Amino acid sequence: MVRTLIILLLFISNITVAQTFGKEDVKKLLKFSTFYAAVNGGTSLSDVDVFSVDNGLSTQTISTPYDYNFTIGLRKIARFGYENKAQTFYDGTESNYSDAATVGKVKGVEYLFEVDYKRQEGVDYMDQHHFIRFSSDDGCDSEVCINFFALKLEYLEDGFADIKYFEASERYRQRKGKNLSWNIGLTHRLAEPYGYNALDEWMLENGNIHYTYLALQEGYTVDVYSNEYYNPAGELVATSAEVWEAVVIPTVLSDYTQKKRNELKKTIQHSIVMGFDYYKYTKSTWTHAWASLMPWHYNDGSEFSYHNYVDGQWYDYSFGFIYGIKKNKNLGYFVEGKYNKYWNREWYDFKLGLNYVIF
Repeated sequence: MVRTLIILLLFISNITVAQTFGKEDVKKLLKFSTFYAAVNGGTSLSDVDVFSVDNGLSTQTISTPYDYNFTIGLRKIARFGYENKAQTFYDGTESNYSDAATVGKVKGVEYLFEVDYKRQEGVDYMDQHHFIRFSSDDGCDSEVCINFFALKLEYLEDGFADIKYFEASERYRQRKGKNLSWNIGLTHRLAEPYGYNALDEWMLENGNIHYTYLALQEGYTVDVYSNEYYNPAGELVATSAEVWEAVVIPTVLSDYTQKKRNELKKTIQHSIVMGFDYYKYTKSTWTHAWASLMPWHYNDGSEFSYHNYVDGQWYDYSFGFIYGIKKNKNLGYFVEGKYNKYWNREWYDFKLGLNYVIF
């Protein structure tokens, strides 16, 4: 539903832009943007032989299908000084840490719309990352200048991190010299009610869960006398209590939790956000850092507000850091990474290393 809404909003926005600004302005907005589509694939895990001696020696081979990544996207993002386009074409595997920065390299509008359909180690999932970023840096004579501000609309879906949300933020920026700026403003996030645990209603006073009754409610059938357990489709899934508890019940709980999560409506969270951006670049060294902190969140009193699952307020934050140095014509090293923590969910990645050219 959220995905459809976002696509509809983007479509309406494009129509509005075209009607309001005209064809020449639309051409200017699309100028230097790149549309790309690519398919990448490769071998996944090797086949695994599983041996059994229940009814004589038998062997079962478990095969994992090949990995693939289909990417389609449109991007217009100015590269920072330390970023070089090493490849002739975009192949869908690019990952630029600077995309997460609050402020872009140039003033004006930048955007990214990318969808990735993936299969990795036999697991299918979809990632999405869309954003529109507007950075104003017009300058003025006054120390407090309203011309400095930043806007960002973003939709992120990360299958591995199990995080999905839409975010809009508007921030006033205070410049402190050429390289540093502080910002403060509001952010609005639309997401599922993270913190909600569908199993809480099934917890007993002793801390255990009435899992068999839950399974019966979900359509499973238990024949205690013959030790036979059937799933809702009528298939025999276990012939002992041990297999029932160790194999079937975890699946029941997982399926039930996922079903209840999907049934819930999205909630909107309004928060105060503050942060900074720092960028300094020379040919021999560069530093790019940014951070955002949300220390206060509005409590609307709804049933699934995250305030119900924590004691008072909480901190959501994200930051990124990119540093590189060329010590001399032979040696150089770098550190890059970003970290996010929203609603007590974390996702991050980093890399570091050195290059030494021998000649």
